[in-house]
Amino acid sequence: MIKKNYLATFAKSFNWAGFFLPKDTYEECSKLYAFCRILDDVADSGEDLEIKKKKFNEIKDIIKLYEIRFTDNQDMLVVNDMIVLSKNKNIKKIILNDLIEGIESDLKKEVNFITIKELLVYSYRVAGTVGLMMAKILDVKDSRALLGAIDLGIAMQLTNIARDVIEDQKIGRKYIEGDFKNILATLQLADTFYESSFSSIKKIPFRYRFAILVARRVYRQIGRKITSKKNIENYRKSGKIYVNDYGKIYQTVLSLGDFIKLFFTNLENHQKSNEHKIIKEEIGINERIRLYN
Repeated sequence: MIKKNYLATFAKSFNWAGFFLPKDTYEECSKLYAFCRILDDVADSGEDLEIKKKKFNEIKDIIKLYEIRFTDNQDMLVVNDMIVLSKNKNIKKIILNDLIEGIESDLKKEVNFITIKELLVYSYRVAGTVGLMMAKILDVKDSRALLGAIDLGIAMQLTNIARDVIEDQKIGRKYIEGDFKNILATLQLADTFYESSFSSIKKIPFRYRFAILVARRVYRQIGRKITSKKNIENYRKSGKIYVNDYGKIYQTVLSLGDFIKLFFTNLENHQKSNEHKIIKEEIGINERIRLYN
């Protein structure tokens, strides 16, 4: 059976950045993304809620056992690949469980966040965890770099939330208020997480560094394109906002400047400690970091 390349099909920004990774590392990142995509697809499908919960619990149970299953089901093959990847790269099950818990929280008739804590905890679970898992694939060990990986994941998730307000409203999800002021505020918050992630990238092994800088720039550009819409009417008319190939080329060129800048940048103290403190009220981030050292 030919396995689908989920990264190339659904994550064109990440796939672009993946061009700058070694082939085997790109394939490992693809397996991680495919697993995340399978979970998202179950939660986002138009099926009856109870059917979605049943499918999601099947995957959850396999992860709980942490054992591969013999199957020819495409989705289960993806789950098997993730279990093998986790064991090979020492990705801790607690991080996988954080991710699953985050996506599982979308399995409701309505999602309605009221507090910044809800937004930050959710963003850690569905994306900060992916940053941590990516860090293991890239052989990152430094504690500050691991915090930076969480920050970059959260930044990207906040960008997603700001981009998908209209689509999310249609399926009963309100992570932020749907007016342009709140969309801009979310992007401004995302920008602070993007900034916090930057200096820690110098602790990523050299051969992987440029790919992460490209992914960071290209994804951040989505937020800037949203900001350029000026008002909610233009935002609504724009449909799915993305960075085209010319934009990706330009951001890649700018990433060369970031690559050079990193050599002259000191590793900074973690800038988002207040936001992480809010997340820590519910999730032991320090415990997760210690597991990776």
